[in-house]
Amino acid sequence: MKPKTQDKTKPGSQIEVITGNAAAAIGAKLARPDVVAAYPITPQTEIIEQISKFHADGEMDCELITVEGENSAMNAVTAACLAGGRVFTASSSWGLVFMYDAILATAGARAPVVMVNVNRETPGIIAVSCGQQDMISTRDAGWIFLIAEDCQEILDLVLQAYRLAEDYDIQVPVMVHYDGFYLSYLSEGVNVPFQEDADRFLSVLNDQPQRTKLVPGGKLGCGTHGILGGYLELRYKHVSAMERSKAKFEEIDKEFQEIFGRSYGGQIEEYRMDDADVVLVGSGSMCGTIKAVIDEKRDAGVKVGLLKIRMYRPFPGEVMVAALKGKKAIGVVDRSLCFGFKGGPIYTELKAFETQLGGSKMMSFIDGIANTDITKANVEQMIDLTCDLAEGKDVREVTWVSYPEAQEPDSEKPDSEKRGGL
Repeated sequence: MKPKTQDKTKPGSQIEVITGNAAAAIGAKLARPDVVAAYPITPQTEIIEQISKFHADGEMDCELITVEGENSAMNAVTAACLAGGRVFTASSSWGLVFMYDAILATAGARAPVVMVNVNRETPGIIAVSCGQQDMISTRDAGWIFLIAEDCQEILDLVLQAYRLAEDYDIQVPVMVHYDGFYLSYLSEGVNVPFQEDADRFLSVLNDQPQRTKLVPGGKLGCGTHGILGGYLELRYKHVSAMERSKAKFEEIDKEFQEIFGRSYGGQIEEYRMDDADVVLVGSGSMCGTIKAVIDEKRDAGVKVGLLKIRMYRPFPGEVMVAALKGKKAIGVVDRSLCFGFKGGPIYTELKAFETQLGGSKMMSFIDGIANTDITKANVEQMIDLTCDLAEGKDVREVTWVSYPEAQEPDSEKPDSEKRGGL
């Protein structure tokens, strides 16, 4: 096939109809990693299949390590990263849990690893279906977390993740999350950048001071035991770097727009928020459905907007407060659970900023876990309940949208007293 020509005065790309997994694989290929190591698991497997094909066809010049499990995959890419290489891996659910100890070590070593996690329910009750519980289970591991809404954003976030992780002032591993099944296997049109534009976007990293790396004969301590006071210093610097990543991510989004013509707003995306009285807060693939329902509600005269979270770790509390302050009511939609709290994880974290929201009322919605879909009817119900809250009506703090039994009078009784028992 004859290569496509490009107008150098405009962002270069070619539209391809591909799955979310393929978008992640192409994003990794465009970043030119030196080492890729991964193990297959549903619904992530297609990413590694695509990368294996790129490698076999000579389109991807990297060391491809086929390991015996996810823990080995993370250890392999971390070692390669500490040796100065650019790396990539991917996993999902049980695989992410299996590499958990290695994930902690990667963060502690400040190795700028980039990986994709295709969200799926975690061990416990076995569910081969969508849910963000795997993300929640690793949220305090010391990684930066980014969340994509659609296939285009998957590809774009992978490229942005390398700019963020490898920035000399950051050097923190980054995990790009997207909803399994809903996005992993969804095919839609994606603007795939030309390689030269991806190279130009990442070339900024070449002009920065070289990060610390392991070289033969040189000295480098990684994972050293018994450093006592030095441990506090390293933890403080890690936390500080994550805080710096907020502003850095905003800068990267602007630079991305200059080269590729697409901007997402940085840490958060605001949709029809300017004059909104009530707001839903969400993340991932649900946001497309929420936007569609908001448009319909707007036509009916309801002033509702959406705040989409793109950067989940570090938590974008400051920009969320700026966007939400003074709104009459806020409904937070979680696709995961926060065991030990009645509300969802994002809801409980946003509650920490409640005193800064200028009297805005808040409520929690839990939906889309396991095999439940976040439908338009579900979103309509969320908006209606949030409007009721804004009007001062008596509504529950937490609503399990797809489980109406949770709203019944006996829902808070001991399991032994409920209809059906356990």
